[in-house]
Amino acid sequence: MTVGEPVIESHLRYPVFKRGKVRDIYDLGDQLLIVSTDRISAFDVVLPNGIPRKGEALTRLSTHWFQQTKDTIQNHMIKTVDPRTVLVKKAKLIPIEFVVRGYLYGSAWEDYNQGKPVCGIILQKGLKKAEKLDHPILTPTTKAEKGHDMGVTQRDVERKVGKAMFREIEEACMKIYAKASKHAEENGIIVADTKLEFGTINEELILIDELLTPDSSRFWSLDGYKTGEDQFSFDKQYVRDYLLSIKWNKQPPAPMLPPDVIAETSKKYIEAFERLTGRKF
Repeated sequence: MTVGEPVIESHLRYPVFKRGKVRDIYDLGDQLLIVSTDRISAFDVVLPNGIPRKGEALTRLSTHWFQQTKDTIQNHMIKTVDPRTVLVKKAKLIPIEFVVRGYLYGSAWEDYNQGKPVCGIILQKGLKKAEKLDHPILTPTTKAEKGHDMGVTQRDVERKVGKAMFREIEEACMKIYAKASKHAEENGIIVADTKLEFGTINEELILIDELLTPDSSRFWSLDGYKTGEDQFSFDKQYVRDYLLSIKWNKQPPAPMLPPDVIAETSKKYIEAFERLTGRKF
């Protein structure tokens, strides 16, 4: 493999636990080895091209945030094996994604604009697209293996995990979002929303998966932010815009990406890492 060539798929000597849209996960008994590849998906379809260094950016950024938030809640990290690979504790997955939203955007805006509650939460009238909310809200979704996740209400989650565990999760989510948002804004980035995942080990709640990366969050430039408009994100925005420009039908197989789109997307992932951590990539 030449320098700069994207890693589309890993092949290690361990049993495969799961291959997701981006990560290859290997089963080591009571531990998992997680390799973040350079695969990229858009509109729930994995594209044929990889984005060089994307997997490294995701792993290094998650590792940074796991270190920064371990005083709030314990996480699954054991050690970093290489820039794109981590060894973690195997937890019993809670099959719900917990999305903290500080701004009204995406599916939340679509529901609000149609006069619907957002995951059971009734927001005040008169809000604009991308407007900052008075208080961050927690909008859980189902964790779909294929297709789109679906929003669920707080009561749905309480029935699944119990009221006490839901309160513990909610408190952790809000503390992590508050800390990350403050730090990010000091570095010119808005965390519009972010997804967190949890599991349990011996009934103890821990934070798992990835944390505060461009794949699990909407990062906007503070300089370019304007209420009422579409925002430019530090993630796969170039990819989505290109695919929309060629009027792809969002069904597999996905088209190849041109070199300029690949290069600009790679730059955005690296820029997000550098601005959020204060370290050179």
